[in-house]
Amino acid sequence: MNPPPPGPPPASPPGSDEERLAQLGYTQVLARRMSAFSNYAVSFTIISVLSGCLTMYLFGMNTGGPALITWGWVGVGLMTLFVGLAMAEICSAYPTSAGLYFWAHRLAPTRTAAAWAWFTGWFNVLGQVAVTAGIDFGAASFLGAYLNLQFDFTVTEGRTILLFAAILVLHGLLNTFGVRIVGLLNSISVWWHVAGVAVIVGALAFSPDSHQSASFVFTEFVNNTGWGSGLYVVLIGLLMAQYTFTGYDASAHMTEETHDASTAGPKGIVRSIWTSWIAGFVLLLGFTFAIQSYDGARESATGAPPAQILLDALGATGGKLLLLVVIGAQLFCGMASVTANSRMIYAFSRDGALPFSHVWHSVSPRTRTPVAAVWLAALGALVLGLPYLINVTAYAAVTSIAVIGLYIAYVIPTLLRLRRGDAFERGPWHLGRWSRPVGVVAVGWVGVITVLFMLPQVSPVTWETFNYAPIAVLVVLGSAATWWWASARHWFLNPEHERTLAREAARSGQPEPLDP
Repeated sequence: MNPPPPGPPPASPPGSDEERLAQLGYTQVLARRMSAFSNYAVSFTIISVLSGCLTMYLFGMNTGGPALITWGWVGVGLMTLFVGLAMAEICSAYPTSAGLYFWAHRLAPTRTAAAWAWFTGWFNVLGQVAVTAGIDFGAASFLGAYLNLQFDFTVTEGRTILLFAAILVLHGLLNTFGVRIVGLLNSISVWWHVAGVAVIVGALAFSPDSHQSASFVFTEFVNNTGWGSGLYVVLIGLLMAQYTFTGYDASAHMTEETHDASTAGPKGIVRSIWTSWIAGFVLLLGFTFAIQSYDGARESATGAPPAQILLDALGATGGKLLLLVVIGAQLFCGMASVTANSRMIYAFSRDGALPFSHVWHSVSPRTRTPVAAVWLAALGALVLGLPYLINVTAYAAVTSIAVIGLYIAYVIPTLLRLRRGDAFERGPWHLGRWSRPVGVVAVGWVGVITVLFMLPQVSPVTWETFNYAPIAVLVVLGSAATWWWASARHWFLNPEHERTLAREAARSGQPEPLDP
C-alpha cells in the first residue's frame, strides 16, 4: 500500500469494480450485492436523526435552547456537508472497505505513510466505540422513559446502566449469531426511519391544541449551564447537531459490496448527509413547536424530554406508541453501529494494530462473524458509559468523544489530499476546482469542533460535572503513540517485516467475515 507517484490528476482508469479493487491491491472477496440506494441507506440509518437528535434534545434544551436547537442544526449540517464532500472525493479514488486509514496511507508521503495510517485508525476505533456507546446509551434512556410511563419504572443512574448493558448484549448477540437477520433489519430500518419521522411530525403538527410561536422556536435562548458567556454556550451547544452527523463513512466501508462503487460510495456519503439534514430539521421543528411546557419537559420524571413532549401533545396512548417508534429506530441504529464498529476492529487488527490482534481478527467458521471483535466493541462502549454512575454530564462526554475521534479520522485523509495537490489522482466523482476550498473549510471546521467539544460543558466544574472527553482522547492517543515509537513503527503495514509475514501465514485459510 505505497502511495502513487506524483503526476497529473487524471480520473482513475475505466474498468470494472473488481479491476479497480485489484489496482488498489485487493482481491474481490465479498459479494457485490448492494445497489447505490442500499449503500446510501446504510449511512442514512447510522446517522439516524431519530436517535441523535432526540437523545441529545435535553442537552440542547439546557445549552442554548430552541434557538440553538434550530439554527445550530442548520449551521452544523452545512459544515458537515463540506466534510462529507471532501471525504466523498477521496472515496471515489479509493473505493475499498479498508476505509479511512487506507486512504491516509495512500495519500501520505511514503516515509510517514504508516504513521498517518496508524493514528487515523486509532482515532477511528475510538470514535466508533464512542458512537456505539452514545447510541445504545440513548436507547437505554428512552427505554427507561417508556418503562416509566407504562409500568411506573423509576429511572435511576444504576437502572439506566443496566438497560444500557442489556441493549449492548442484545446487539452483540444479533451480530454474533444473526448476521442474516442483521442484514434484513438494516433494510427495514431505512423505511422505519423515513416513515417514523413523517408520522411523528405529522402527529405533532395536527394533534396538539396549541403550539409554540415561531419567535419561540427560532429566537428563544436558554442557558442552564452555569456559564455566563452566551457565545461560549452557543459554541459548546453545537455538539447536539454535530453528534448526530456521524457514521456516514459507512458508505465508504461498504464499497467492496456495492456496484459502481467509485460513484455509488461517494454519492452515498453526500446523500446521507443532506437528506438527514432535511429530515432532522423537520423533526426538530416538529418537537420544538409542540412543546406544551418547557420546564415540564426538561424536568420530566421520564428523563427524556422528547418522551414528555409526545405525552403532553398526544396523550398517553399516542405518546407511548410514538415513543416506541423512536426506541425502535434507536435500536436499529445501535445494531448497525455495532456491526460497523466490529468490522473496523476486525480490519485494523488484521494489520496487528490492536493489542491481542490475533484474537480480534478471528472469524467464527460456523457463523463467519468476527465474534471477538463484536464483543470488544460492546465492552468498549459499556466502559465509556460507566462514568454516568458518578458523572451527570457523562452522556455529553461520550458524544464528545465520538465526534472528536471520528472527525479527526475523517479529516486526516482530506488534509493529506490537500498536501498532495495536483498529484492526487481523482476518481470519477470529484469536486473539480472546488476541491481545495471545500477541503480547507472541512479541515478548519474539524479543528474548531475538536477544541470546542473538549471544553467544560457545565459550571462549576467538579468531579460530577467535568467533561472527561480530553482524558479518554489523551489515554488512547498516548497509548497509540507509545506503542508506535516502541514497536509498531517497525512493522505496521510493512509487508516485508517478519511479524507481518507470520501474521499473514497464520491467517491464510481462515474464513472472511460474512457481511450482513
